[in-house]
Amino acid sequence: MAPSSDQSLIPGFLYSSKILSHLDQGLPASTTSIVSHSPYGTSHNKSPMIQAPKESIRMYSPAYYAACSAGGIFSCGLTHMAVTPLDLVKCNMQIDPVKYKNITSGFGVLLKEQGAKGFFRGWVPTLLGYSAQGACKFGFYEFFKKYYSDLAGPENAVKYKTFIYLAGSASAEVIADVALCPMEAVKVRVQTQPGFARGLADGFPKFVKAEGAAGLYKGLVPLWGRQIPYTMMKFASFETIVELIYKHAIPTPKEKCSKSSQLGVSFAAGYIAGVLCAIVSHPADNLVSFLNNAKGATIGDAVKKIGVVGLFTRGLPLRIVMIGTLTGAQWGLYDSFKVFVGLPTTGGSARAPVPVK
Repeated sequence: MAPSSDQSLIPGFLYSSKILSHLDQGLPASTTSIVSHSPYGTSHNKSPMIQAPKESIRMYSPAYYAACSAGGIFSCGLTHMAVTPLDLVKCNMQIDPVKYKNITSGFGVLLKEQGAKGFFRGWVPTLLGYSAQGACKFGFYEFFKKYYSDLAGPENAVKYKTFIYLAGSASAEVIADVALCPMEAVKVRVQTQPGFARGLADGFPKFVKAEGAAGLYKGLVPLWGRQIPYTMMKFASFETIVELIYKHAIPTPKEKCSKSSQLGVSFAAGYIAGVLCAIVSHPADNLVSFLNNAKGATIGDAVKKIGVVGLFTRGLPLRIVMIGTLTGAQWGLYDSFKVFVGLPTTGGSARAPVPVK
């Protein structure tokens, strides 16, 4: 019987190591029914595989993608809002390194000029923008990961899993940045130009009046340049690191680990992935901050003013701390939400058990 259209070819190895063991040995797909169970239907009670509730959320159904999108809102919107003070200092260090020489002096200058309240300037566009981005990023990542896996076929989905992670995350981020860009433009202007506006309510119409509606998307290409490599690294490295942790650092297969242990792995792998993300995407982050701060500025103007070396180094230590913490928290919150609604945590299939003879 042909597999259901709802079944993905990659989720088998993502969520059940038993299917992977059979694929690796080149056994016919039909033999997997002897020792493995579908993540969508009923299964034997002794199966250690993490499953979604039988009657609640069916894997890879519209409700599943909606739940993943909701998890993305929860993880991205709240975490980005929480690190607004770090983001504020980072943006100002990128725009005016003479005035904001380092992290310590940057916080000191902001405290002296704007008071403690100033540390959360721009939190509303941050919350709204990154909530929209998170919904698209995580929801579409799950969608495209399944879609590209189905196109590849079972053997290739396993063999080229990293390429599927990269392609799925890149596709999702293209959409996510369209949702983020207007709020990011207003956020940067509010945070880096004192007196421009108090926040979103007065900053948005003032920005549109000055730049036009098209100005909200002036930074879209640099934003893609920052976010697409960032997200590709974020998802592909996370999935790989989780798999390596379960393979080399934890003696117990993932499916037998407690939920709290799995969430701890998600945070640790997310933090490491975040450090890599910060390094890869930092030059484009400097460009986004420069272009959204200076009216009529071009990428050439940014490179000339900041310098090639400055694009890679200005504000980087702070961004590593910020993005590492942010990404670790995002993966922890995202997988916590998935567990809360009865879905399996992301990535990291455990060692394959010995096949049944």
